[in-house]
Amino acid sequence: MKSLCVYCGSSPGHRPEYAAAATLLGRTMAERNIALIYGGGKVGLMGTVADAVLAHGGTAIGVIPQALLDKEVGHTGLSELHVVASMHERKQMMADRADAFVAMPGGVGTYEELFETFTWLQLGYHAKPVGLLNVAGFYDGLLAFMQHAVNEGFLKQVHADLLRVADSPAGILDALTRTPQVQVDKWQQKRDEI
Repeated sequence: MKSLCVYCGSSPGHRPEYAAAATLLGRTMAERNIALIYGGGKVGLMGTVADAVLAHGGTAIGVIPQALLDKEVGHTGLSELHVVASMHERKQMMADRADAFVAMPGGVGTYEELFETFTWLQLGYHAKPVGLLNVAGFYDGLLAFMQHAVNEGFLKQVHADLLRVADSPAGILDALTRTPQVQVDKWQQKRDEI
C-alpha cells in the first residue's frame, strides 16, 4: 500500500481522542511511507491528519472542488492540491489515486464517501481494501446496524466482512495492508444462486 484515501470530518468533534487519532494516523502513514489522499481541507480532522503527515516528512495530496476552495477551507501547504469542478470529480480522483480507503469519525459526507467506496468494492468496481478507524467506539452503532442488515437479509455476511475495522491507526493500517485485494461480483453471486 503506497497511498491511502482518508475520509474524515471537517470538524474536530468533541472528544480529544479524535484529533489524537488523526495525528497518530498521519504520523504513522508518513513513517510507513504511505501517501495521504484526502479532500484537501485545512479544517477539522482533515487538516489534522494532513498536518501530521507533512510534519513527519510524508506526502499529502488533496483534491478539493473550486467552490470549497473559494470558501477558504483548502489546505495550501500540501504536497499537491488538485482543484476540481465538482464533488463527483473529487471523489473519482481520490479513488483513482488511492490503494486503499479508511474512514475516521466524521459526518454525513464521511459516511457517504465510505459507503460509496464500499459499494464499489461490493459490486466489483474496484478491489481495494476499505476500512473503518473506529476511534473511541465512534462507529459501534454503524457496525451494529450493518449486522442488523445482514440478519434481515439485505447484506450478505461475506460482503459485510469486506469492511476492515480497527480502533487504532497502526491496527487499521496493518489490517488494510494484510487484506488481499479481492474482486467481488455481487451480481455474479446472485446469478450463481438462481
